[in-house]
Formats: sequence, structure tokens, C-alpha cells
Amino acid sequence: MRMVDLIEKKRDGGVLTDDEIRFIIRGFTDGSIPDYQMSAFAMTVFYKGMTDHETAVLTDAMMHSGDTVDLSRFGDKSVDKHSTGGVGDKTTLIVAPIVSSLGGKMAKMSGRGLGHTGGTVDKLESIPGYRTSLTEEEFLNQVKKIGVAVIGQTGNLAPADKKLYALRDVTATVDSLPLIVSSIMSKKLAAGAENIVLDVKYGSGAFMKTPDDAKALASEMVKVGSSFGRKVSALITDMDKPLGNCVGNSLEVIEAVKVLRGEESGELYELCVNIVSEMYSLAMGSTHEEALALAENSINSGKAYEKMLEWVSAQGGDVRYIEENTLPVGEFARVVRASEGGFISHIDAEKVGMSASLLGAGRISKTDRIDYGAGVMLQKNTGDHVRTGDEIAVMYSSNKDTLDAAEKMFVSAIEYSDTKPNDMPLIYGILKG
Repeated sequence: MRMVDLIEKKRDGGVLTDDEIRFIIRGFTDGSIPDYQMSAFAMTVFYKGMTDHETAVLTDAMMHSGDTVDLSRFGDKSVDKHSTGGVGDKTTLIVAPIVSSLGGKMAKMSGRGLGHTGGTVDKLESIPGYRTSLTEEEFLNQVKKIGVAVIGQTGNLAPADKKLYALRDVTATVDSLPLIVSSIMSKKLAAGAENIVLDVKYGSGAFMKTPDDAKALASEMVKVGSSFGRKVSALITDMDKPLGNCVGNSLEVIEAVKVLRGEESGELYELCVNIVSEMYSLAMGSTHEEALALAENSINSGKAYEKMLEWVSAQGGDVRYIEENTLPVGEFARVVRASEGGFISHIDAEKVGMSASLLGAGRISKTDRIDYGAGVMLQKNTGDHVRTGDEIAVMYSSNKDTLDAAEKMFVSAIEYSDTKPNDMPLIYGILKG
């Protein structure tokens, strides 16, 4: 079997056999297939696509290219979630303690961020002392004891995907549905959960720009996950504006804590309780409505907040910063004011994310250091009425030299109108396997 022949076969619209796909992934992982041939293969998939079966086999091959996590000891109660990413997405920080307070077992491996802000791991590391690296024994024992642990991804979880994504990023082949599906699902399946809820976003701050594109991606991921015997649901959700009011690492932790304390009940709250509802209903067999009531009660009763403190403390985090609301924010602050009066008709989520990144909240390259206290706190949101000069946001940074460029970017994200914009649904739909 030769790689050049398989590239040619897919180039000409052929369907690869299971053995051929496994040969490609095995050879690419061990280095016998060079980057230039794998880049060519990625481009053929970009143009010619893959059948559902090919995508499932590719996912399986990448899943088994490295380690897999065995969560069988938790039976049907193991649950996981994945978001396709967005600006201000701190849902894991809220979802994890809620679902574990209801009896779910959430053993989650999360990544670091590249772009707007840090990933979940970076946000958690803004809590002094929090350990994102645990041994496998520590990880699983913590989940058994308190129902939740969130750590960084191990270096050998789906290594084929890591290598392939690096090539896709520099060969203009990121926007390929089979490659996106296999990338996401190989990691989720390798992480071992029996029940998986996907939060597939669309809009200016998301990878998929339209609801239809997001639905197509969600449908493929649900199909692939279900073909492996896992229970999978997908929520299709709006990311045309930032999720919640805060974009930045410690700022997002602060906002998550407010939700868990029952102090905020906006769209972030709505999304999180719906994600939990899907996770719980998959694992426990309840209806969405029954699970929704349980999720809301977990917050209202204080159980979710107490679970967060227990979880953070178990991983070495100093919970006094949470209890006393003293997580550090950037020492330099800049108030951003409305440039005109009227209704805020649109907030471009991507530009807000870029503003936060300029402040130091994100990474341009993987070696960049994150300013945990940097970010943007919105005071006004889409649909709010403002007068010229009203405060609409506060920006924070540890480097005052970043503020001018960040403010300019943020101001360009805001659009005004004489009329109030129509309310758009946060959750476009839910797909079930």
C-alpha cells in the first residue's frame, strides 16, 4: 500500500477502505508518511469529502492513535460536554459543578486557548493554586469521590489529531466537515464518557457562521458518536455576540461564580442549565424538562456553588479567592463609552474577542503568556438603550500600553440603531442521537 495511490484515489472521488484509512493514520502518527503527503491528503478530503462511514473510521483511527481513558467504573453516569468555541464561553465552569451535584460523573480533559482568550484550563489556572495536571489515579479517584475533575489534555490523547490539525491550520484545510468531525469526536471518544453533549455555535464569534452550517456539523458529530454506542446530543446555539458579560480568564471565573451563586440569570445561565439538562437526561433517563428543574434547583439551593468550592479545593485551588470575590483583575482599567445614542443593535463577538486578546487575555502563538486578569467586562449588551457617553464596558490589563488598541477594536464591534433589534433565540435547536 502506497500513500501516493491513496491520495490519487481520494483525489479522483474514490471511497477509501477501512484498512486504507487506518494505514494513513498509523503511518502519519509514526512518521512514515511525511507531512507533505498528509497535507495533500487533507486537501483531497477538503474538495472531495468523505462518506459517513469513512468519517467514522477516520475518527476511530485517530481515537486509537494514542491513549484512551477508561471510565467504565462509572457506568452510565459518566458525562462530558464539548463546545465548538466562542467568545466568553465559560460554560464548563458552571456545568461541571451542577451536573456533579446531581449525581453525574464528569471526568473532563480540557485544552488551552489559542486566540481570543485562554481555554478552560487557562481560566481555571487563574485561580491561585489550581492544579490542571493530575495522575490518572488522582484524576479518577477525585471523580469517584466528588463527581468532577477538570484537567489539561494528556499529551498522548489522539496524537494523530494534534499532528493533523497543525497541518490543516497552515494548509487552508480547517474548513472541512469530515476533518472537523473526526478531530472533535476522536478526542471526545478517547476521553471515555458514555454520554456526550455538544454545544455547536454559530455567528460572528463562532467557527460556523450560520445556523444551517452549525446544524450540519452537529448532525455529523451526533451520527459519528452514536455509531460508537455513545449517547450524544447537540445544542445549536447563538454566538453572534459574547456569551455573558465577561471575556477574559479571571473575569470569566468571577462571572461563573455569580451564576452558581444565583446572582445572574441571563443567557449564560439559560445555556448552562439547558446543557446540564441534556447531560442529565442522557445519563439518568429523565426528560429534558425534569432535568431542567433539577439543574435550576441545584443553583437555587446552593448545592452547585458548594460543589464548585469542593472541586476547586480538591485540585489545590485557594477557594478564599472565590468566597471573598478577590480573584485578581488587571491593574489598569479603561472605561469605554457609547459613541452615539440609541439602541445597541449588534455586538460583533469576534471583535470583542480580538479586543480581549490585545489586552493580553489570549494567545497569538502557543508560547505566549496569558495575562489572567486581562479582559473586557460588558456593562451594556445587544438591545440595551444608551445615550452618548454612557459606560458600555470596562477593559482590564496589566499592561497599560495595550489599552488604546484594544479600545479601538472594541469600539468597532458596537453598532447602534434607532430601533430596538429583534430578540434572537439563544438555542436554535437540539439534535439527539
